[in-house]
Order: sequence, then C-alpha cells, then structure tokens
Amino acid sequence: MRIRYDADADVLLLTLRSDPPADAVEDPAGVIVSYGEDGEPVTIEFLNASARRIVQPGELSVTLESEPLVAVA
Repeated sequence: MRIRYDADADVLLLTLRSDPPADAVEDPAGVIVSYGEDGEPVTIEFLNASARRIVQPGELSVTLESEPLVAVA
C-alpha cells in the first residue's frame, strides 16, 4: 500500500495495489474509488483532504510503501 498527499491539489491518494484502474466511482462527497479489471479497489482518492481533517496544510508529506509478507519456515 502507498499513501501520498498532494498539498497543491489537496488530495490524499491511497494506492492499494499496482494494477491499472479499469473503472472509477466518485461519490458526491469527493471520494473516488478506482477498481481493477477484477472489480477490486485499486486506489482511493480523498478530494479536499484538509477540509475533511484527514491532513492539515503544511504537514509533512509521507509516502508509505509495503511489500507483501512472505512466510518463512
């Protein structure tokens, strides 16, 4: 998963997986969910993120990336 905040656009983007989006749905509140070919979510965008108090302008921009966990014996 990857989390990115664009302060200029005031958009918080959660990238759940690297598949290309095939479709997207935006709700009236300004949340856009993109779906892959398999119908599973690929990204979630929060428009006007600072107004939602998800982030505050001037906060440090952080990108978190994770790799799939692999079981070891």
